[in-house]
Amino acid sequence: MRAGALVGGLLVAIAIAYTSSQGREFLGFAKESVREAKKVVWPSRKEATQITLVVFGFVLVMAIFLWGTDKILEFVLYDLILGWK
Repeated sequence: MRAGALVGGLLVAIAIAYTSSQGREFLGFAKESVREAKKVVWPSRKEATQITLVVFGFVLVMAIFLWGTDKILEFVLYDLILGWK
């Protein structure tokens, strides 16, 4: 019973999609999307690995830079200006 209702509902939805202007526009959009997705040139495994390593390297450098900046500002504010430590 449930499977029949599901299949019937899907058939009605498909019929509405083919007969309504919005449904036809959506189907056209979906076909164009698939066509454009087939044009995508994916990077090779080597290129993907190189890009990933560059990103990790950049993140590491930025993390060290921000940690160092934080420590310098902490030293200047607490030790030199406020004298708390």
